[in-house]
Amino acid sequence: MKSFLIKNINKEKWFYVNAKGKILGRLASKVSKYLMGKHKSNYANNVNNGDYIVILNADKISVTGKKMKDKIYYSHTGFIGGLKKISLKDMLIKSPEKVIINAIKGMLPKNSLRRVFMKKLKVYSGEKLRHLSQKPKLLKI
Repeated sequence: MKSFLIKNINKEKWFYVNAKGKILGRLASKVSKYLMGKHKSNYANNVNNGDYIVILNADKISVTGKKMKDKIYYSHTGFIGGLKKISLKDMLIKSPEKVIINAIKGMLPKNSLRRVFMKKLKVYSGEKLRHLSQKPKLLKI
């Protein structure tokens, strides 16, 4: 009987967010709460009961201050001297989806549930809404 109740309670919904003109950090913090399920009354930190989030217009986000030129993303190839740097401005040109994905990933808990939460996140740089068959609702952030 308990498992039947849990399946009905953890009904996952689909939401979409238009990121045009939104500030990166504030968008990421609110989206991460929905991915974890903190907006639901049955939230538990060890249970995956979050919702699916689709983010549109990832290339049209904004940041405050001088982050556009001062913020740097680091990656390492694994070889000696293989440290690579790219600024936020260049990253938005190269792959704007990764900027939002990295910001949201940093705000999720650092455990095995983070992988599950990230699978529920879909980020697109265009304005075309995919996943129409799931009937996503607009999430005002």
